[in-house]
Amino acid sequence: MNHIPFILKTLLCLLLLACTVSCFAQKADDIVGYYYSVDPFSKEGSQNYIYKAADGTYEGKVTWVSNPEKKKFLEYVFLKGLKYNAEKKEWQDGVLTYPGKKGTYKTYMSFEPDGRLKVRGYWGFSMLGKTVYWPREKAKRKQD
Repeated sequence: MNHIPFILKTLLCLLLLACTVSCFAQKADDIVGYYYSVDPFSKEGSQNYIYKAADGTYEGKVTWVSNPEKKKFLEYVFLKGLKYNAEKKEWQDGVLTYPGKKGTYKTYMSFEPDGRLKVRGYWGFSMLGKTVYWPREKAKRKQD
């Protein structure tokens, strides 16, 4: 009889642990949304939208720019081919193109504990590149 409360407590703890783990499980579509970014070269702000493409990979496009002269880049798809790796909990094998510039960069992305998206763009080797952090935004910004 003394073992019944112990068994019930153990089962309850296991159930709570399973619920907690499933709540923090990351899914491929978690990356879908709006993000604010600052251009590492010009220091100008923009908002980007990452979405799931028809082929199942993830793409990103520019949805808002702080510099009115850059409005020509609205809806520009700058990110293609990003795939989710559940084991590493990161999106990888993406290709970035910089609006108005020649050349492409490889990229991978993952979420930081504070919720920001860590974006690593590089040429050839991951060591030869730059990391930026994009905070998530709740909605699409209105362009002036």
